[in-house]
Amino acid sequence: WNGEGIAPVSSPPQRRTSKPFCAVAKRRSTGRVTADKFRSTAALPSHFHLLRPRTDSPAWHTAIPALGRFVPLCNLVPVAHLLGAEALHLEYPTQVVFDSVTVGINEGARIGIVGRNGDGKSTLLGMLTGRVSPHAGRVTRRSGLRVAALDQADTLDPSHTVGVALVGDRPEHEWAGDPKVRQVVEGLVSEIGWDAMVGSLSGGQRRRVQLAALLIGDWDVIALDEPTNHLDVQGITWLARHLQQRWARTSGGLLVVTHDRWFLDEVANTTWEVHDGIVEPFDGGYAAYVLQRVERDRVAAAAEAKRQNLMRKELAWLRRGAPARTSKPKFRIEAANQLSEDVPPLRSAGGRANLATSRLGKDVVDLLDVSVTFGATTVLRDIEWRIAPGERTGIVGANGAGKSTLLGLISGALDPTSGRVKRGKTVQLGTLDQQAGILDDIAGDLVRDVLGRLKTGYLVDDRELTPAQLLERLGFRREHLSSRVGELSGGQRRRLQLMLTLLEEPNVLVLDEPTNDVDIDMLSATEDLLDSWPGTLIVVSHDRYLLERVTDQQYAILDGRLRHLPGGVDEYLRITESRRISSPSAEQRKAASPVLSGAELRNLEKEIASLDRTLERLSDRIGAKHVELAEHDQSDHVGIGNLTKELRALEDEVVAKESRWLELSELLD
Repeated sequence: WNGEGIAPVSSPPQRRTSKPFCAVAKRRSTGRVTADKFRSTAALPSHFHLLRPRTDSPAWHTAIPALGRFVPLCNLVPVAHLLGAEALHLEYPTQVVFDSVTVGINEGARIGIVGRNGDGKSTLLGMLTGRVSPHAGRVTRRSGLRVAALDQADTLDPSHTVGVALVGDRPEHEWAGDPKVRQVVEGLVSEIGWDAMVGSLSGGQRRRVQLAALLIGDWDVIALDEPTNHLDVQGITWLARHLQQRWARTSGGLLVVTHDRWFLDEVANTTWEVHDGIVEPFDGGYAAYVLQRVERDRVAAAAEAKRQNLMRKELAWLRRGAPARTSKPKFRIEAANQLSEDVPPLRSAGGRANLATSRLGKDVVDLLDVSVTFGATTVLRDIEWRIAPGERTGIVGANGAGKSTLLGLISGALDPTSGRVKRGKTVQLGTLDQQAGILDDIAGDLVRDVLGRLKTGYLVDDRELTPAQLLERLGFRREHLSSRVGELSGGQRRRLQLMLTLLEEPNVLVLDEPTNDVDIDMLSATEDLLDSWPGTLIVVSHDRYLLERVTDQQYAILDGRLRHLPGGVDEYLRITESRRISSPSAEQRKAASPVLSGAELRNLEKEIASLDRTLERLSDRIGAKHVELAEHDQSDHVGIGNLTKELRALEDEVVAKESRWLELSELLD
């Protein structure tokens, strides 16, 4: 079956469907047989003929006479039903979330759910998994179905250890002998201590543990709500590969709500768009969904143009004067009224915004031999990066690698421990950070008042728009203009933060995880805006789709150093995978380490304590040396050279002490 319904008579197509009837016809021009599936006989084109299936075979066979004999054409195998919903209705005092929604999940379904923030994606997931009760309708399940769901909320018990959260009280030999458990642990939580308390973990680590605990289980249907939140590029890639291989192609069911478009393309074979109280299905992942949505909008636009043309004629006919109006047929008046009322609601769409930007000279930001150290830990070392005007760069790296630290150096929020950061005189920098600090001082203000303090108009696409109109183009709803900034949802706060940052008209834009808390429509609008951004753009994100769309080159932070990636994110994944394979696992290191006696353990602890004190003293000496270097006569090149050598010697000693400290720590572990 080639996907278009055409196949030679000698090569009958095979097709799965939950509606067992098939319509067929023979094309005179090609001599080939055409087959297609229809939901009702009323939809059959004139050249199609409905053929009833035979009932004397386990698989239903439809046949047509061809060349004097019957030839099997459609082999329709009924698909096993897993989970479904019939006529679901859910409403709140101010909004109807769903109205008569009917959906089904069959064996082999991999469904990605997309839509605007607040349209009910998570609510739909909750109703299908039984955590949210609809006001009307019902949810059906196959008998004995095992369903698991991952919420956005943290559901872990902070008093448990990581090991208990993952495998409960199962004996070690039992879960350690299960390859599925080992695969999940290695893929998601290999860097988290097994005996660490859940309450001591960071938000990203807790999310990984929560996801790993779910994936360890044996489930028929898995529902995931924003599973890529807090995962780095390696974690997202591993999760996509795991979900692809978890079930056989025609078994199991997956429901996933996510704004990560690359992830959707990797795992989904169907996309549900949730909007305006309905669920609209599309075949394929995100790319296929976009193509079908564009075609749907084109057809809708053509129908609207035809409707408008007919409405103009009908309204002109109605307005031909009072004397003639009394004799007009009633059906003509009703038709005109219906055309006037049948106006579809406007869907938000991000426009390409060419905001006026300040002039940017040759010098932007130069990082010259920069290193950053927190305590005894060196996060960035020997960074040399000269950012060019108009450069569009994406930064990738594992969680905690130092990406936000690098952005802090660029923005001036953080000073380097060593080295120098040089900024051009004409640089006007705008930063979109993860903390939304720009909104803290205005949390108690109404959004309308915040916009009122800005300029009254900005030039966008050769049109002057108000700040409120610009916000609406990024999906900010008009009713939220009367809300206080502190009461906005995460997605709405992100929209306001981005717009306020852009309206400052910077010529260097730094974005730290801009995809957090936003829906796909907002991402598309942001990408469309950034496509026309004429200034310098630096983006840190785990969203591969965004990075590859808006940046021209990518860098990775590996072992505290900045490395260019000519092959993009794929090259970064190859590097990290080769390192993982070449380095021994935690279990291998533990097995290889010798068993230490009590006296040896005490000696190790003493040496580690001594190293801690030495590193603290070295840190003080390095700080003093920096002060001495800054206060020294800058015209004394020989003296500056000697001080620099002394500084480098101290830094080399720190590196050696840190390496020894790590070796001893591994022996203790």
